[in-house]
Amino acid sequence: MAEHRSMDGRMEAATRGGSHLQAAAQTPPRPGPPSAPPPPPKEGHQEGLVELPASFRELLTFFCTNATIHGAIRLVCSRGNRLKTTSWGLLSLGALVALCWQLGLLFERHWHRPVLMAVSVHSERKLLPLVTLCDGNPRRPSPVLRHLELLDEFARENIDSLYNVNLSQGRAALSAPVPRHEPPFHLDREIRLQRLSHSGSRVRVGFRLCNSMGGDCFYRGYTSGVAAVQDWYHFHYVDILALLPAAWEDSHGSQDGHFVLSCSYDGLDCQARQFRTFHHPTYGSCYTVDGVWTAQRPGITHGVGLVLRVEQQPHLPLLSTLAGIRVMVHGRNHTPFLGHHSFSVRPGTEATISIREDEVHRLGSPYGHCTAGAEGVEVELLHNTSYTRQACLVSCFQQLMVETCSCGYYLHPLPAGAEYCSSARHPAWGHCFYRLYQDLETHRLPCTSRCPRPCRESAFKLSTGTSRWPSAKSAGWTLATLGEQGLPRQSHRQRSSLAKINIVYQELNYRSVEEAPVYSVPQLLSAMGSLCSLWFGASVLSLLELLELLLDASALTLVLGGRRLRRAWFSWPRASPASGASSIKPEASQMPTPAGGTSDDPEPSGPHLPRVMLPGVLAGVSAEESWAGPQPLETLDT
Repeated sequence: MAEHRSMDGRMEAATRGGSHLQAAAQTPPRPGPPSAPPPPPKEGHQEGLVELPASFRELLTFFCTNATIHGAIRLVCSRGNRLKTTSWGLLSLGALVALCWQLGLLFERHWHRPVLMAVSVHSERKLLPLVTLCDGNPRRPSPVLRHLELLDEFARENIDSLYNVNLSQGRAALSAPVPRHEPPFHLDREIRLQRLSHSGSRVRVGFRLCNSMGGDCFYRGYTSGVAAVQDWYHFHYVDILALLPAAWEDSHGSQDGHFVLSCSYDGLDCQARQFRTFHHPTYGSCYTVDGVWTAQRPGITHGVGLVLRVEQQPHLPLLSTLAGIRVMVHGRNHTPFLGHHSFSVRPGTEATISIREDEVHRLGSPYGHCTAGAEGVEVELLHNTSYTRQACLVSCFQQLMVETCSCGYYLHPLPAGAEYCSSARHPAWGHCFYRLYQDLETHRLPCTSRCPRPCRESAFKLSTGTSRWPSAKSAGWTLATLGEQGLPRQSHRQRSSLAKINIVYQELNYRSVEEAPVYSVPQLLSAMGSLCSLWFGASVLSLLELLELLLDASALTLVLGGRRLRRAWFSWPRASPASGASSIKPEASQMPTPAGGTSDDPEPSGPHLPRVMLPGVLAGVSAEESWAGPQPLETLDT
């Protein structure tokens, strides 16, 4: 019975205890003060799209730990050892300085735009270039025969006074009847040959030139008396030719006799239409072989063969001292400048001219100064041919001559509206001409910069071999055969009245010389990558990591600066609502709210700043402040 009562008591107590627990569970919690929100989770939370570290130290540590640049991790892993950290810092700084130095040298060389010359050899059939031949016998134009007679007489006087040589024997041969209508002429006898001051052991010979007022005189001196006589005579000769009418150039007639006795190409005779003729005031009658011939094979039998007549006419004995034929090889549609690129072939010889062609390709701006044609050149070409640098230089000098001296040089074409220089119309023009010519020789004229080289041109390399022709055994029948083709009978036994010229390609292979930039854009990037890999083991992705570090540092600077400004704003003192009040603290209704105002008073007593809602990307930085909530403002007693 006792046991039964005790078990009943225990069951009743347990029932009462369970009922008390159930009642306590059903009783709602009493209202109390709000508890602080839990702190943000530190582990396992979901990351935002972009998060920033909390400090610059954390940012730098993350970069050095995860960057692909060699040596950066040593700045972090050796943090406990200051010696190692300092050493690796200095090594990294030294590598950076060396990299910047070598990159500076690389960019400096790149900005100089150096080029390489790439030479390649090609083999294909080529057209033969043009060949211009001149007989070296300039004629005396009939309208100025008397003027040239006076010049010859004046030349004999000068030579006799200097060298005691009597040249009056050729006067009768040079005499000519005076034409009915001759242009007015004034021979400037003030410009005469004279001995100048001694230069060491040599005696200089020259002539003096003055301006139209008789001042600013200078001497044109030469160490060679032959060169002095020729240049002095050539000056007066050009002065007389300038008196000729412009139409006379096309009516000079043809050469007496036959200059070209025979012509053949690859065993076939040449045609008359394959020659162009013109008369040069200094080099006489000239022929340009203008046949459209393609070289099939190299060798003498597959080239152009010419037999030419060589004679020395006594028309102008002081103009030239050479006996032979003037030859020049030039490109198609190019003006032959015989005074610059020609050579002579001796009479009584057979000359074989072997041609080797080189094609030159130049780079334009910014690597060099060249032109693809005459369109972009400052100088207007006066020759009706393709652009060459020599044609541009001649045109530039002639235009400067017209601008400076008010007339043009006779041996060059004239610009529109200009006239040739002559003492009858332009006294003392020689003084202006030689002054300008000296500036051209010393590169003080702007013609060199105004006339760029062609970006693409063909250069002909010539090699010449000569032998006596005809030989002593074959001279008889060779001269007799050529006598039927126009050779005078009195010249049959004279080997010096003939010359034979063979023009052939030395080989059909030609060289192509092309300019290429030393540092193109891909090569520059490759050189920069090699230097970055040498000093830091870096690549393009490593540079992007550096860019990311700079962007993160900039964003972190803005965020931390904004936080400091916000704290300074909330700690700024507020003005009292009424004068005389002191120690007034804001009520709860006047606390700044997240919306930026007060709960009751629509007009707050002091200035306030609306709370800045940070974007989600900066949530990691402002987590502590956002959980803490707004802080009450503090005021100072007034």
